[in-house]
Amino acid sequence: MSVWHSNKTMRTWLLSAAVCLSLVAPALPQARPFAPAPGRPERGTPKLVLAIVIDQFRYDYLTRFRSEYTGGLKRMLDDGADFTNARYIHVPTVTAAGHATFLSGSTPSLTGIIGNEWWDRTTGARVTSVSDTQTHLLGASGEGSSPRRMLQSTIGDELKASGKGGKVIGISIKDRAAILPAGHTADVAYWIDAKSGNFVSSTYYFNALPAWVTDVNHTHPADKYAGREWLHHKLPEPGPALYGEMESTPYGNELIQQLALRALAVEKLGQGAKTDVLAISYSGNDYVGHRYGPDSEEVHDMALRVDKLLGELLQAAEAQAGRGGVLAVLTADHGVAPLPEVNQQRKMPGGRLEAARMSAAIEAALEAKFGGSHWIAFFGDTGAYLSLVPGVNPAEAENVAADALRAYPHVARVYTHTQLEKGELQADAIGTKVENGFNGARSASVLYVLEPYWIAAGSAGTTHGSPYGYDTHVPILFLGPGIKPGRYNANVAPNDIAPTLATLLDIETPSGSVGRVLSEMLQESPRLPRLLH
Repeated sequence: MSVWHSNKTMRTWLLSAAVCLSLVAPALPQARPFAPAPGRPERGTPKLVLAIVIDQFRYDYLTRFRSEYTGGLKRMLDDGADFTNARYIHVPTVTAAGHATFLSGSTPSLTGIIGNEWWDRTTGARVTSVSDTQTHLLGASGEGSSPRRMLQSTIGDELKASGKGGKVIGISIKDRAAILPAGHTADVAYWIDAKSGNFVSSTYYFNALPAWVTDVNHTHPADKYAGREWLHHKLPEPGPALYGEMESTPYGNELIQQLALRALAVEKLGQGAKTDVLAISYSGNDYVGHRYGPDSEEVHDMALRVDKLLGELLQAAEAQAGRGGVLAVLTADHGVAPLPEVNQQRKMPGGRLEAARMSAAIEAALEAKFGGSHWIAFFGDTGAYLSLVPGVNPAEAENVAADALRAYPHVARVYTHTQLEKGELQADAIGTKVENGFNGARSASVLYVLEPYWIAAGSAGTTHGSPYGYDTHVPILFLGPGIKPGRYNANVAPNDIAPTLATLLDIETPSGSVGRVLSEMLQESPRLPRLLH
């Protein structure tokens, strides 16, 4: 075919296409920028994000009790995306670290939230992940709390910065569980004061509690549970004993649920022009799990009860924001080890160690080598903070302390601060988790990992914090617009939640995020066909 003939054919095709377009053009609306209806977020954007944590909720609680769920867990498993192999990539696996990861996508090495508490080398004092001497409580007396120790941003922070964010509210029994997921720019975080039984907040957020929260406190909601029995456990009469004990029953979760439902209504979450975030953490499961262990009837009952609470929460949120306007995500901050006594009955390994004896072994070794006393400034969940002594090389003192721990029965790994700063550690799964949990300014002088199923938890109960599957394997469930329901079996991490939410909300990923977008569950946004290129 000649070039001229080819060009003629092309001109004929273009002319035909133009005629066809002219015929359909009147049927197409005139192009104009999309403008959301007043009081509505942009098309496809959720009006309300429910960010849910169940404190100390192993993934196998979903499978063990699956046939008994009738509420929110059933709904999310049936209609949402279920990631069956989500595991934390850091140690220690504790409440503060997990909650800081949840909506930041980061690791303790970057967030600075290396545990529930640690030794502050600057002030020479023990601090918690949210303690803040510059604030005081609202709703009770005492020092307040804030997210100031958190070094990275969260989804709520990025929503606010983008101009798309409405209200961001955190609620839990624990202060750290309410504060850390909500982030720096949250409107407020509420938790329960164990001395007064009141819902409290901090002057970090405002100078006085909202009137509606004060009104709730005036009704003394915790007192109605006085004398209640739960699985043969009877609660005390009104007072600090009741308020402290309620944490280890289903009634603590019920209390924060009541506040969350009230906040939904009063704050009109999901009804504004911007996307709101309600972050809620059900802490009661953690207190019960510590006391009775993952194989107990108490933990079983708590799982069924939190399922019902989640059903009520989803129903209330969708009634307010519309079923297509709520995006829900659920995870846990960590799992838990079996009771050593239960494991021994199964002929499994494990046992109990006493942290005080471990600390004493380090102290004795340092005294024998260098003399003096009071070498340990603080002994925490993951290791020892050593006092600086003039004339003693800190790295040498760390090595002596590390050798003492290595000689201790059932200690699997020991790392010194100097060693970790240089990156000198075994490059395997445990070493990577330790590295992700290490922050040079805040972590201990000597860190340790116990053998599987061994815990430093006294003579009763159990705990968590290890790099092993029973502590790291947690649920990740998504439900709502843009989510493809299904069971997803690839290995993922809770760090993937924040970048996925950022993608769904079309905002910047939080500053310290190390996760990936869970694109396999995302539905593609509808787009107009491209008629011409």
